[in-house]
Amino acid sequence: MEIKCKEIAREVKKIRVRKFEDKDVEVENTSLLEMIGKGRQGAVFKINEQACMKVYGEVEDCAREYYALSLGKNTDLLPKVYCKGKNFIVMEMVYGVDLREYLQSNPLTKELSYKLIQMLITFQKIGYERIDHHKRQIYLQEDGSLKVIDVGRTVWRNRTYPYPRKLLQSLGTEYKALFLEHVKELAPELYDEWQHYMHLEEISRQVYQKLQEKQKIDFDTLRKQTETLLTTSDSKLHYKKLLGLVRKVVKEERVRERMKLQKNSNELKLKYDKKEQKMKKERKERKMKNHEKDLTETREDKSFETNQKPKEKKERVKIYIEDSVKEHSNYARIYNKK
Repeated sequence: MEIKCKEIAREVKKIRVRKFEDKDVEVENTSLLEMIGKGRQGAVFKINEQACMKVYGEVEDCAREYYALSLGKNTDLLPKVYCKGKNFIVMEMVYGVDLREYLQSNPLTKELSYKLIQMLITFQKIGYERIDHHKRQIYLQEDGSLKVIDVGRTVWRNRTYPYPRKLLQSLGTEYKALFLEHVKELAPELYDEWQHYMHLEEISRQVYQKLQEKQKIDFDTLRKQTETLLTTSDSKLHYKKLLGLVRKVVKEERVRERMKLQKNSNELKLKYDKKEQKMKKERKERKMKNHEKDLTETREDKSFETNQKPKEKKERVKIYIEDSVKEHSNYARIYNKK
């Protein structure tokens, strides 16, 4: 299938998508493309029967979802990406029925729960930070497999949950309980861990509610009770507390000064060590250079001696013999005179 990305990019310029807080985007479409859906991050347009395009309200959301789709490109769980622009992605058209609609007229079987657990395992393997997904973004295919859309929020997260909280909540009370029963049977250790985190979440909710409860405050009684905390009205107690405060400040300042001196000392030592290492390195390099120079000179001397001409060698031998003969003759004359 041929996707003409340049032509699509020209059509995208005729589409304006504006993002808002906690509501779906607003779309102005003067292109020839049909809008088939929209959500919190962007709007989806039909390219043909096999491909669609998602245009985003913010460039960061586009980059995030493209990265998430790239992580799962070697799985059958996510739609295939055909091309990407600054604020749009052209991808495979996903058909089928989403899990929300499916469960309105069909039961949650153990086989389907197994596929949902496998989906979470795949999310973990490909590197998603949020191992979770809403049921309306999970599509059942004709062959019984799953396809997942809108995966941008699975990556680049500052906060994630240690269990599939969004999936469980989206299933509703009845199907949540049934799904957990299937998990308990299929993966008991995983079930126990999820139950542990859900129990902690419930405790946290109860603590928050207690902290938010409004209590009637008796200000007159509180003022009388706080008088026991006052110290300035008693001169002896005031002097004692003030002396303790000064001593505490002096102690803290001395500790701070010692830490500063220690830090300066460590910095000087580090600086000296670096300088010493540099000097050692320079000495070693000079020594190596001198050694190489001596070797070069030695080789040159040997080469000079080896390459002398034979004629020059003969002349030197001849001169040596003549000198020896002369010396011998002189000795002979002296001996004859005697």
